[in-house]
Amino acid sequence: MKLLVINGPNINLLGIREPDIYGKEDYEALVDIIEETCEEEDIDVDIFQSNHEGEIIDSIQEAYDDEVDGIVINPAGYTHTSIAIMDALKAVAIPSVEVHISDVRNREDFRQISYAGKACIKTISGMGIKGYREAILFLKNYLDQQI
Repeated sequence: MKLLVINGPNINLLGIREPDIYGKEDYEALVDIIEETCEEEDIDVDIFQSNHEGEIIDSIQEAYDDEVDGIVINPAGYTHTSIAIMDALKAVAIPSVEVHISDVRNREDFRQISYAGKACIKTISGMGIKGYREAILFLKNYLDQQI
C-alpha cells in the first residue's frame, strides 16, 4: 500500500505558528508520527508540503501517475478557498482523508466551509498532529476493505 500525505501552507511552521491553536510540536514531529505510523502498518509513504496551491495540485495529479492508493491531505488555509484542489482530488478519484490539526468546527465562520472535504471520504479534525495517525489508520482500513 502506498499513501501520499500532503500538507498545505504554513504547516511547515508548526511549533512557531499560533502554538495555542496548533500545538507546540514542530513539523519534524509531525513527519515522525506519519513515518512511524506507516512503518508500523507496512505502508509506503511520501510526504509533501507546499505553501503554493499549484504545487499541491501538481502533487495530487502526480499521485495518479505514481499509482498512490490513498491521500491524506491537510490543505490548511486552502481548505476554505481552493475549488481547484477539490477538483484535483475529484479528478484523480484516489480515496482521500482530510485532516486538520485544530478543530475547525469551533473556529471562525469562514473556516466552516471545506472545499477539499467535499472530495474526501472522511475528515479528522481537532486531534492535533495525532490526527494524522488516525487518518492513516482509517484510510488503511478503508483500502483493505476495498480489496
